[in-house]
Amino acid sequence: MARGPGLPLLLLLLLPATLTLLAAAQDDCTCHTNKMTVCNRDGPGGLCQCRAIGSGFAVNCSTLTSKCLLLKARMSAPKNGRGLVRPSEHAITDNDGLYDPDCDHEGRFKARQCNQTSECWCVNSVGVRRTDKGDQHLRCDELVRTYHILIDLRHRPASRAFNHSDLDAELRRLFRERYRLHPKFVAAVHYEQPTIQIELLQNASQKAPGDVDIADAAYYFERDVKGESLFQGHGAFDLRVRGEPLQVERTLIYYLDEKPPQFSMKRLTAGLIAVIVVVVLAVIAGVVVLVVTNKRKSGKYKKVEIKELGELRKEPSL
Repeated sequence: MARGPGLPLLLLLLLPATLTLLAAAQDDCTCHTNKMTVCNRDGPGGLCQCRAIGSGFAVNCSTLTSKCLLLKARMSAPKNGRGLVRPSEHAITDNDGLYDPDCDHEGRFKARQCNQTSECWCVNSVGVRRTDKGDQHLRCDELVRTYHILIDLRHRPASRAFNHSDLDAELRRLFRERYRLHPKFVAAVHYEQPTIQIELLQNASQKAPGDVDIADAAYYFERDVKGESLFQGHGAFDLRVRGEPLQVERTLIYYLDEKPPQFSMKRLTAGLIAVIVVVVLAVIAGVVVLVVTNKRKSGKYKKVEIKELGELRKEPSL
């Protein structure tokens, strides 16, 4: 009998704390997979609705946001005194760096990009330029899909090489759990100290509705590695292999499309053109030297033949 009143009293004591937790959960109107959003309870029935900065596009916070919308948000985000990260001069795969893209109704890149100027070019599904730049009459008939992405990393010097099997398992876990990419799209992980290569493969026929695109997973990973995580409140990116920190000092990403790019000779850089000119001049000089040398040798042989013929004529006949 003495224990009876104790239970209701305990429930009364716990009720305020429970209500406080429920209220806090309801007030948590944020997008955990994309911090470059503005969230308000203006959805149906007062539900939390998050929209990407710059485009106002409603995003699904249960999965990754498309790279196109993320680039547009980065261009529109207020500057905080820190300059935007520019691609390394060695990253020849993304030859235009950051730009303000045009996205379609699904948040994906449109095949033709003009960056709000009169200069236009065609891009692949990752948003990387795959043609020479032209004017607004340039036609891009289709958005060519990038089906193979190779992420090339170089880690900082370590006391010893990582175990390949452990490294493979950790990177696959990372893409599965953090970026929600289906394991079948991580084709391989290669390692030769200090270089790590991650291959992502995803044909259009393999991608089912709801699957994360390898382009988006690669972009989230790239921003994590560069210390500019797109996740909300996930803390600093800390990748470890059996407790050993994996610190990346260089990242290159290569994209392979279903159709080859369409670049002309205009794409060649001045340095490469200079190398070609030097090689051509060297070949021409070599040919000239060879011709002159052959002519000199030929002249000597003719003189010897004439001299020998003259000596034969001077000899008395028997």
